[in-house]
Amino acid sequence: MPSAPTPHAPEALGYLQSLSTKWAATRQQAKRIWALSVPYFSSEHKWKARALLATVIALNLGSVYMSVVFNGWYKSFNDALQAKDEVAFWAALVRFTYLAGTAIVIGVYAGYLQQLLTLRWRTWMTAHYLQRWTRGNTMYQMELGRYTSQGVNDNPRVTDNPDQRIQDDINEFIISTLSLCLGFMNSVVTLCSFVGILWVLSTGFGLVIGGVSYTVQGFMLWMALLYSIAGSAITHYLGKPQIALNYRQQRVEADFRHHMVRSRENSESIAMERGQPVECQQMQLRFSRVAANYLRLIGMQKRLSWFTTFFGQVAAVFPYMVAAPHYFRGPMSLGDLTQVVDAFGNVQGALSWFVNNYNAVASWRATTDRLTGFERAISEMEPRSPIAEPSDFPATTCTELQVRLPEGNVLLSDTAFEIRAGENIYINGPSGAGKSTLFRTLAGIWPYASGHIGLAADSMFLPQRPYFPNGPLRDALSYPSDPSTYSDAELQSALEQVGLESLCQDLDVFESWNHMLSGGEQQKLALARVFLKKPRWVFADEATSALDAAAEAMLYQRLAELVSQRGGALVSITHRPSVAAFHQRHWVLEPQPAGSEALFKLAEKPA
Repeated sequence: MPSAPTPHAPEALGYLQSLSTKWAATRQQAKRIWALSVPYFSSEHKWKARALLATVIALNLGSVYMSVVFNGWYKSFNDALQAKDEVAFWAALVRFTYLAGTAIVIGVYAGYLQQLLTLRWRTWMTAHYLQRWTRGNTMYQMELGRYTSQGVNDNPRVTDNPDQRIQDDINEFIISTLSLCLGFMNSVVTLCSFVGILWVLSTGFGLVIGGVSYTVQGFMLWMALLYSIAGSAITHYLGKPQIALNYRQQRVEADFRHHMVRSRENSESIAMERGQPVECQQMQLRFSRVAANYLRLIGMQKRLSWFTTFFGQVAAVFPYMVAAPHYFRGPMSLGDLTQVVDAFGNVQGALSWFVNNYNAVASWRATTDRLTGFERAISEMEPRSPIAEPSDFPATTCTELQVRLPEGNVLLSDTAFEIRAGENIYINGPSGAGKSTLFRTLAGIWPYASGHIGLAADSMFLPQRPYFPNGPLRDALSYPSDPSTYSDAELQSALEQVGLESLCQDLDVFESWNHMLSGGEQQKLALARVFLKKPRWVFADEATSALDAAAEAMLYQRLAELVSQRGGALVSITHRPSVAAFHQRHWVLEPQPAGSEALFKLAEKPA
């Protein structure tokens, strides 16, 4: 009969399952790190990158070789001192100059070429992620996913502060990866180089217990191995919490910096509303999270430092302690003792790589987690195909459109419409009805929508808050086109058509135009882009809300004439009845009763 399971079987099974889970997670993490590291060395710069990496590796191996050579030199030098052999002493010093000179050259070029590789790798990797982050609607959708109706989304799969990940995390990842990998390689090569030396040098060593001497082959090697294994195990136990704390530290630091930048960019609005105390309070709140997490982190580091400092101090005398009995009892010379101690130090240092680099590994792990999370988020968004596609058909059409909010509520359901050339349309509805969301859906940037939109060719969208890059006015006016595409006369004509004649002589003035111009002037400058580029179809979301009635009427008259001449149409989201005169059709977002499939319905009303 099969034996009954022991009472400890469930615990053992759970332990094995835990080990299996951890091993699978480790393998997955290793794959993600590999996926981050390999692309540069398989890119268009692969041969230069590989050659530079091979040179750095060769120089690091050369430094290990010099350590082996110096180990033999220590023996001859100390033996000369013990024997008071002056000729051998000066010969050893002359040899030292050659060895030291070679070691210095290797050390300098190893450091320089490693930094050069870091710079080239970072340059390529930064360009790679900038292109992917700014491709399509990835940047917008990634930022949109950070927020819900309850506030900031703390889901770890949601990427916070992509700018910080590109600027800081890439650089930190490359520096740490090279440093840790080369350091680990040096430790392995050092271990292989000195393990044989230490084994041979510790022949005849042993223990004296109760007056009886026991010889142990490779005694010093076994001592180094036991010392390092014990140190590594204790270090991992004490330092493991640092990984999560380092990850959180990078996040709260980035949030603190992001809020300060955002406050600076909106300094005028904050000043107008006397919001400085609130902003200061918010900044202090975010910094308190930085300080609180850092306090926990340095507490963990202090706990680990107690052990690693003790471990390092004892490591300096430990080989003397275990080798001293053999030195005092036998024919071992001072040079032999020095060589054994140096070999022990190299072997123990190689085996203690984990102990000596635990803080760096914890920080690198946190950086890697943030960067792999960024890579995952970009990869998940890249395959998305927009529902709005350019069409050669002389109309904008929509079929089976469903628009949802981020929380999942359906804003519009099974919506279909057609906007034909020559039929200007204005859309309104109660505040919060989702007019701007519909606008984003038509533009093809709203990710929570399904269906199909055939967007008429040569369309241009004007958002509520126009964006202008910092730089010359000609760049802000022609954005995102190359300013050299347009002549000064064309740029000045566009400014004159919107009533910004005063800026015609400022085309080469470098300013932060979003701060320099008033709200109305910003909307005029955004409309000047329309008259400069002359699209057939114009979609405007409250594009004149900051203008007075006379200026608004003048600009809408010119917009209507432009799209009419170009054979297109004008679609406006507006609350002002005065704008209706420039449109032939009127659409309204009507609230639906509770329990309906969607919150609103797009209905047509008499114009």
